[in-house]
Amino acid sequence: MKKITSILVIFLLGIVAVLAQENHDGEIEEGKKLVESKTSCDKLSNEQLEAIGDYYMEQMHPGESHELMDNMMGGEGSESLKQVHINMAKQLYCNENVYAGYGMMGSRGMMNMMGSYPAGYDYGNYGYWNIFWILLFAAVIFLIIFLIVWIIHRFGIKNTASEKPLNILRKRFAKGEITKKEFEGMKKELGE
Repeated sequence: MKKITSILVIFLLGIVAVLAQENHDGEIEEGKKLVESKTSCDKLSNEQLEAIGDYYMEQMHPGESHELMDNMMGGEGSESLKQVHINMAKQLYCNENVYAGYGMMGSRGMMNMMGSYPAGYDYGNYGYWNIFWILLFAAVIFLIIFLIVWIIHRFGIKNTASEKPLNILRKRFAKGEITKKEFEGMKKELGE
């Protein structure tokens, strides 16, 4: 008896899943027809906008990944998923500047508390490229500084203070190029 009950429960759950999938597919098909009809946004109900949003979601995340996205946004039949689909339709179909509201930052999430932000403001759209360009800019600046230091070290910048005539004379005397008598005579001529 337990086996028969288990088989019956599994069979009924399968039927429910198939019916739910057919209903979901019907909503996607309805959304497709609405998009193709090019109905004006002001003439669409929230249910029709939801169908359009569901259709767009299916286009972006087909099949099983659509189901996973729906589950992340509250699951089939939830108010949060319905709002995400409506906002998606408003954004993509109606060209309204609304926040699509994904995941925890959805229709009742933190972003909505701070105001209505367009979808282009999420970090994923531009943040990583900004970080890349900042790092590239920093690397170029570092390379330029490194080259300047290397050139100064390699070729040296002569200290003009050490090149005074008396210092040159002292170096020549130290090297033995001139005698002490010549050194003293030249030193007098320089006025030192």
